[in-house]
Amino acid sequence: METNETTYSSAIRELEEIVTEIESGEVDVDVLTVKVKRASELIKFCKDNLKGTRKTVNKVLDDIKATEDEA
Repeated sequence: METNETTYSSAIRELEEIVTEIESGEVDVDVLTVKVKRASELIKFCKDNLKGTRKTVNKVLDDIKATEDEA
């Protein structure tokens, strides 16, 4: 599970590391299960982060447009 220190950038780096390890073909099956589960958690974290960022950006843009329309 993510910690409070998890950022989008750190999640992407960790995902890249997991992919590299899996692609090496040297990951034990038991470890592979854990890595795939962690990758799934990180992907969800990143998707949620991007959705939140998109909402925030759209709100800011809407606020700017509303301010321009008032002027």
